[in-house]
Amino acid sequence: MTRTVYVNGEYLPETEATVSIFDRGFLMADGVYEVTSVLGGKLIDFAGHAKRLERSLNALDMTHPPEFDDLLEIHRELVTRNGIEDGLIYLQVTRGSDGDRDFVFPDAETTRPTVVLFTQSKPGLANSPQAEKGLKIISIDDVRWGRRDIKTVQLLYPSMGKMMAKAAGCDDAWMVEDGHVTEGTSNNAYIVKGGKIITRALSNDILHGITRAAVLRFAQEAQMEVEERNFTIDEAQEADEGFITSASAFVMPVVEIDGTTLGDGTPGPVAKRLREIYIEESLKAAI
Repeated sequence: MTRTVYVNGEYLPETEATVSIFDRGFLMADGVYEVTSVLGGKLIDFAGHAKRLERSLNALDMTHPPEFDDLLEIHRELVTRNGIEDGLIYLQVTRGSDGDRDFVFPDAETTRPTVVLFTQSKPGLANSPQAEKGLKIISIDDVRWGRRDIKTVQLLYPSMGKMMAKAAGCDDAWMVEDGHVTEGTSNNAYIVKGGKIITRALSNDILHGITRAAVLRFAQEAQMEVEERNFTIDEAQEADEGFITSASAFVMPVVEIDGTTLGDGTPGPVAKRLREIYIEESLKAAI
């Protein structure tokens, strides 16, 4: 089945969708993106994603696209046109193209941002078998640029990290800077010790995860203790359990780090409970 996608104001078959070879997203990675989950045909945490998109645009001094205020309607239309029950909607905004390549930004008055959205069908997204067995993680050096809080399309190193993990027979990687874990390749990282949830505090060093914010709020409402601070790989290996959060994985347990088993090697009770709460509460608020 050919998907219907959205490009600069038009709904098109994916086979007819094009973007200029001079687009700055292609030439300079000069773009930002968001991924919103769909469960039961409804959008999860859309307001949070829209707010973070605006923050990313502002941080890069990027003009808001003409359809910015219509993004909810566009998301819903793509869900309907593509018959998405469970899945994801990818949204990307770049600085556009003025018809040539230059390090200097094009004139925002005359250059329209490029806006692209497409869907990915993921039947049973909330019932991932991976959640029943947990993830195996390796650690890698974090050599990314310093503004990881901006959700840019500069994803080469995280992709390399995924491949490093795959080559090691594992599922993902946690990045380490100055001896402390920053985050996963496409997710926020957590450990649990003595029932306490520990995760790095917000700063320019990590992405301000929309799922992270919701999960920590739900954890506190459930009377779970949360401590936002740096932690090391050694500390993580001695933890009772670990987990990651992201828009596509929700809450996913971690059972091994650099070959060291956490707890009894199965998903821990805190991660399992938080996953249940997050999915249940997110479905109630879905739009």
